[in-house]
Amino acid sequence: MIIVYAISSMYHNYIYVGMTKNLEERLSRHNCKREKTTKFYAPFELIFSEQCSNRIEGRKREKYWKSGVGKEQLRILRNKNKK
Repeated sequence: MIIVYAISSMYHNYIYVGMTKNLEERLSRHNCKREKTTKFYAPFELIFSEQCSNRIEGRKREKYWKSGVGKEQLRILRNKNKK
């Protein structure tokens, strides 16, 4: 099982989309600044996650959430959670 997730920086206007097998461990790595791509934007909060049955399906969903339409939906979701 693969988990596709989106996290939002708590202090910057930055959303990261990724996939993993262990979401809890991955979020910890992001928040402890152990990931090169996101370390300058920590700390993060989880704004979205979904389970996929395999890596191929997960990659398709990750690509969608990284697209312009997907990112816009994530921004709307993030802004709803802030209120």
